[in-house]
Amino acid sequence: MKINNPLFLADMPDPDVLRVGDAFYMVSTTMFYMPAAPILKSHDLQHWQIVSYVCDQIEDNDTYHLKNGRHAYGKGQWATSLMQYKGRFYACFVCHDMGKTYLFSTDDMEKSNWDRVEIPAVYHDMSFLSFEDQVYLVYGNGDIRIVALKEDFSGTVEGSDRLLLSAPREGMRLRCEGCRAYAKDGNIYLLFIEWPADTPKRKGIRREVCYRLRDLSGGYERRIVLEDDGEIPGCGIAQGPLFDDADGNWYAMMFQDCGAVGRVPFLMPVEWKDGWPILGADGKVPQSFEVPFTKRETKDIIQSDSFEHRENILNRVWQWNHAPGGEAWSFTKRPGYLRLESRGPVQELFVAENTLTQRTRAPYSAFTVQLFCDGMKNGDFAGLCVMLEQYGQIGVRQRNGARELVLRYRDGERAPYDVVSREGLMGLKNWYSVREKTATLLKDTVWLKVVFDFGKWGEGEETARFFYSLDGEDYLSLGDGLSLFYSLSLFVGARIGIFSYNEEEKVGGYADFRDFTYSNHE
Repeated sequence: MKINNPLFLADMPDPDVLRVGDAFYMVSTTMFYMPAAPILKSHDLQHWQIVSYVCDQIEDNDTYHLKNGRHAYGKGQWATSLMQYKGRFYACFVCHDMGKTYLFSTDDMEKSNWDRVEIPAVYHDMSFLSFEDQVYLVYGNGDIRIVALKEDFSGTVEGSDRLLLSAPREGMRLRCEGCRAYAKDGNIYLLFIEWPADTPKRKGIRREVCYRLRDLSGGYERRIVLEDDGEIPGCGIAQGPLFDDADGNWYAMMFQDCGAVGRVPFLMPVEWKDGWPILGADGKVPQSFEVPFTKRETKDIIQSDSFEHRENILNRVWQWNHAPGGEAWSFTKRPGYLRLESRGPVQELFVAENTLTQRTRAPYSAFTVQLFCDGMKNGDFAGLCVMLEQYGQIGVRQRNGARELVLRYRDGERAPYDVVSREGLMGLKNWYSVREKTATLLKDTVWLKVVFDFGKWGEGEETARFFYSLDGEDYLSLGDGLSLFYSLSLFVGARIGIFSYNEEEKVGGYADFRDFTYSNHE
């Protein structure tokens, strides 16, 4: 069977992969979207579907319910590591916003909401390492540290945290981080992403490096194992795991920053030569290559949804923006519909609970939904949205007993990196202006549509366009296109969202949605 790269033209960063028999499981980063830490499964390495989540939510607090000015944008669940050890499965990730590391375990990878232990320390971008009957976390940025885990995985061993090695500083924009650690054939292999600075002769790109250790005393050898930016100049493909199949063939899964759609994964063969992993083919990530598997198609990671569900259980492709308010959404209050009850008072999308989201896919993604407005009250605003730093919304707003169609969007020159770093997402409301365009609505039902156009792969303008229809067939454009771009203020790719909130009251009415459809063809 042939593998085609990239595996997904969709946001799936910070992968780790664990093989169990002839099945492969992958975890990825979704930051502040809940449930957290999606687990994907594949039998052929090309087709993957989401089968579970490590936890339903990270914390039940103001930060994860968008209360009192708190939020986890750009933070949340980062770079989860997976491990199978003595018949049990483990996952570990850090949350910088909480100042904690979370260690989870389960006896079934496809069961959501694993058992959890909270460690009151930040082990940045850690990786499990099992070596000589002891499990460690290897972590850090530049200065790489190691700490031992207790035998019962209830925490770390007191006094075991120490410096393992220091990565080069000179000429580096980003020192080593994103560790993936392995013990193989008597050696320890530590893989990291690093980013050399530009020189007069060459632009630095992110690359993958490997440290080989004989033991944990700190002595090492070092090699660059992948330095390739594929079809997007300046955006190196790096950071991810090594793993094997049941026949002993080895692979690597790395990702690349690919514009507004997010960070997408690439699969490549690995050859072991003279005790070192050789990634890709002739130093490059192949556009395609053969693997010894039979094609096993799966459900997509982005899906349409009729919302005809008998229980209040979401399809696994959906995630909430932060943790939902459990009483404010339902499939059962009006069977065949998603009901979102409006809560407030909320003046901006980013502080509204219960926004339901999915990924987008390059180069083109179109989403439509039918909105029923008969349950809306004054102050309610409901519809579809583009979840990005420079967001956009198309929906219906009710004021003084009258409804209108509204396009609302952030407008202005893109905030520079130093402003984003200093202000964070919520502070950027002082940078951008918010503009609106409106249209008259005299019906209780309207169809809404958002089209994402990510341009030619690696280049070209990226935009979202907004439409509405009164009959579900003929769509009218509302406003101009919204420019799309990736930003560290969110640290995730562009998403489609369904929202409903009230701008005036603590509790408003409700909006009913039906027939959410996704298409990747114009």
